[in-house]
Amino acid sequence: MDQSKTQPAYWGVLPAAGVGKRFGTERPKQYQTLLGRTLLEHSAHALLQCSEISELVIALSETDRYFAQTSLADTAKVNIAPGGEERSDSVLSALACIQSSAQPSDWVLVHDAVRPCLQLSDVQKLMRAAENHGQGAILVLPVIDTIKQQKPHQKVTTVDRTCLWRALTPQMFRYGMLMEALVSCQSRNLRVTDEAQAVELLGGDYCLVEGAAENIKVTQYVDLSLAEYYLQRI
Repeated sequence: MDQSKTQPAYWGVLPAAGVGKRFGTERPKQYQTLLGRTLLEHSAHALLQCSEISELVIALSETDRYFAQTSLADTAKVNIAPGGEERSDSVLSALACIQSSAQPSDWVLVHDAVRPCLQLSDVQKLMRAAENHGQGAILVLPVIDTIKQQKPHQKVTTVDRTCLWRALTPQMFRYGMLMEALVSCQSRNLRVTDEAQAVELLGGDYCLVEGAAENIKVTQYVDLSLAEYYLQRI
């Protein structure tokens, strides 16, 4: 028996259908340029470097007019899928794109299109942790600031940060579990902000893997200068 056929495959997903209304520029933030490449190209780089990942599916807006100008458009390992209104819709669309090839036990790594400083070492560390756990893993950073909470009509309180973590990406789960979790949320009209939350709502489990602090998400224009600083040093 050919044992290689029993090994799970690895797929990458980049939801990149956002139009960047809050970024304050006409060009969506994933297409802002740093050091000669777009944020999207930088964000895809570590996943494309990873030899275990057989294909990277990028979900794009139907009105996208920038992707064709990037190097990714001519990259053999890259496929595109139609993006949705919400992040989860785009991820689901990407999963549907590989449905005929993917097995339920395959692994999917979902990464933000505007985290340009992801390092291959973090991808590899995440993969090993997810494989050892069996269900999934996500990159995180510990919360180091003091956290305050104020509920309506109540006094401000301080939250114990001992067990608090900031969720990063990639987030890695089995193809079957992730598909089921996102479909379940969609059918129940539940809005989730990341894949891990969808898995939690399904009753699934995963482990936390501390990643590099350089793996920032570009959310405001001012973040571009910090991302450029990191990119020049990693």
